[in-house]
Formats: sequence, structure tokens, C-alpha cells
Amino acid sequence: MPSLTTLRVFLDSLEEGVMFLDAARRVLEINSAAARMIGVDSQRVADELCPTLFSGTPCARACVARGSCSLTPEKGEAGKIQDIVLKSPEGRDVPLRMWAMLLPENDAGLYCAIILRDRSREVELEAEVRDRWQLGGLTGRSRAMQDFYQKVLRVAASEANVLVTGESGVGKELVARAVHDNSTRAKGPYIAVHCASLPENLLETELFGHAKGAFSGATAARPGRFEAANGGTLLLDEIGEISPATQTKLLRVLQEREIVRVGENLPRKVDVRVVAATHRDLAGMVARGEFREDLYYRLHVLPLHVPALRERREDIALLASTLLHELAERYRRPDLRLSPQTISEMESFSWPGNVRQLFNSLEYAVVNSDGPLILPEHLPPEATIATPDRRTAPRPVTRYYTPPATEGDERREILRVLAESGGNRAEAARRLGMSRTTLWKRLNQM
Repeated sequence: MPSLTTLRVFLDSLEEGVMFLDAARRVLEINSAAARMIGVDSQRVADELCPTLFSGTPCARACVARGSCSLTPEKGEAGKIQDIVLKSPEGRDVPLRMWAMLLPENDAGLYCAIILRDRSREVELEAEVRDRWQLGGLTGRSRAMQDFYQKVLRVAASEANVLVTGESGVGKELVARAVHDNSTRAKGPYIAVHCASLPENLLETELFGHAKGAFSGATAARPGRFEAANGGTLLLDEIGEISPATQTKLLRVLQEREIVRVGENLPRKVDVRVVAATHRDLAGMVARGEFREDLYYRLHVLPLHVPALRERREDIALLASTLLHELAERYRRPDLRLSPQTISEMESFSWPGNVRQLFNSLEYAVVNSDGPLILPEHLPPEATIATPDRRTAPRPVTRYYTPPATEGDERREILRVLAESGGNRAEAARRLGMSRTTLWKRLNQM
């Protein structure tokens, strides 16, 4: 077997960091790449315990609790991969991916090798992809969503009333917020009222306010949501649920731009842009006499219809990855990621509850998973039931990678497929027809 001195020449030529440990987890050898990633002097870490080099990370804590290297598999376990973040001596975050390899018995006392990969460039590219395909809280890179973003920005530049429609769970509230944040009223207040959650008598006082003594319990005057939103935007969510009486009063406010508090006769001017949202067919309600036609046209000046999730399946991987990132922060599990099989399952499901159902399903999976990898069996049963969409979904076609004509075209193609895959590099490599190693090298060359 080669000596450690001979191995060093080879190890120092690698981009990956490599550390050799003995059975007691002491560092016997470390290459220059690993020393640079960890921020230590390679000459001074000999005989150091590996967990002390990664103090405070989940890997080090698991190692101390187990009494042996937590990355080496026990009986029946598959290989493990751990993503950690270290602080450089300059205070910069250094994201690393690490895994272990058990070594055959040898005279040098080498028990295992720890492999380190610097993910800084990958993380930058993932952030670039996420930022490129987002508008406020909305996420999507499909043609449907790109067209929708343009409509939102055009609507935001106007002062007219907006009617946001779409199925339950598509994110109508996020659309309203995006309209406000990209408008000239962005520095003003943004107030939301869920009309369906309040009975008629409370909804009126909530919207328009009330005078002192207007009703039993009104011990002081109180401004309503219209006054609170003065100079900004008011979201009237589930506008299709308000009563005919409230519809009449709301119409007057939109026409006259003034409100009258309950129990008063004094009109008060308000400068408010109204964004109404509903999952109901307001035009059909008008035809049936359930919604005032004149109010409908006051609200329907600038319509925005949010596409259902099943109409933009190419966004599911990216959206799921974004939502999982939020859940990882909430549950303090930064290493969470979706397997390619899970992404495939999600893309073949119809998601009748849209983005809300997708988020709830991911949260269910996070709670019911033990490791960092979210597998199909972690999803709730209702999200894995075969549907017509699933039965007719085409099987993935194996393709072989053909490099584009120029490096710029290749970079754009890789970023596009990486975005479609929600940042999952294994899935992106499969779709591109290249190995994961080749994709990783391409990303590091960008």
C-alpha cells in the first residue's frame, strides 16, 4: 500500500477535500483542499479528533452521541450524505457536502476517509435560480407563470381596482400582495380582510368602522379597515361571500371614495385601492342574481386569473423545493431535500388543493421523515393515490447529453433544467442526460 507521503501528492491535486481517520476518529492525514474548506492549517490538525473540526454542526453532534463517525454506515444502513455550513476565519459561510468511505484493513491504521465538497458555487446558482423565477411570494418558471408575472406588473402600475380569481389554494393572497408591493402604494399600508370569516353585522363595522355607542359594547369609536388602508391597498378576500346589503354599501364606497362609520352620518374620504379575490364564478352569480352586476364591473376593471397547479406542472419541482426550504428553516433541518422519485410522484399528481395542498403534503412528509431525504413514502396517502393524470403520464425518456454550440448556451440550458428540477442536481442531471459528476464539474466551471 502506498505511504501517506506518496498519497499526499495525489490528494493535494484533488478539488474535493479528503481526510483520513483512524478508528478513534483522529485525523491521520488531510489534503490541502480539505484544510482550505475547514479553515485550518493542515500541519496542525494531526491527531485532532474529527468532531472538533466541525464543532456545532449536526454531523459533529451525531458523531459525539454515537461514539463513532456518524457518516459511516452501520449494519443495514445505506451510505450517508451530510450538508453542513462552516464559518470561515473571515466570517463567511462555507456550505459543504460530506460523506465517508470505509477503507479495507491496512498497516497504516486508516479506518475511513471523509470526503468534502465545497458547495458555495452551487448554493449561489440555486439562489440565482430561485430569485429569477420568483415575484414576491409567487414561484414559477413556466410560460403560464411568466406571462402571469407580466400581467401582475402591468396591473400594479395602475390605480384601478383588481379582481383576482382562481381555485382555492392557488395563492390569490400572494398575488394581491405582489400587486401592492410593486405599485406606487408600496410604502402605504396593506390591509387584508377575509370576508367569509366574519358574520354580516361584524363585517360592516370591520370594513367601515363605528361610532361610540353605535351598538351595545361600542364603548369607543373605532376606524374600519378602509380607513386603516388609506393611502395603500385593501384586499377583500372571498368577496363572493358578502351579503346583498354589504354589496350595496361597498358599491357606494367604490363610487364615492368615502365611507360612513356605523352609527354616524358624516362621510369620510378615503384613498384606497381595492383588490378583491374569490374562487367563485362571480359572472355566474351575477347571472343568477346573487351578486350585483354594477359592483361586479366596479371590481372587474383589471382581472387576474391565477393558473391552477395542474396547469403548470413544470413548476412543481421548483415550487416544492422552495416550500421545502421554508419548512427546513421552520423545523431546523437545513439538510432536507427531495429525491428524484418524490419529484416524479409530485409532478404526476393533479393537486386539486393546489399550492396549499402541496405545502401541507410537504409538511406532512417532513414530520414523518427521519433522514434528510424526502421519499415518496413520506408523502400523505391522498397525494400518492393513482389518478387519471398519473396513469396516462408518459414514462421518463432516457436521453444522452449533447453539449450546445457555445458555453453561454450550455450555461443557460443547465440553469433552465436545474430550475425545472427545483434545484435537485440528481434530477437535473437525469433530465440533461449527463452524470451527476459531469453536472457538478460544469456548475463549478460557471
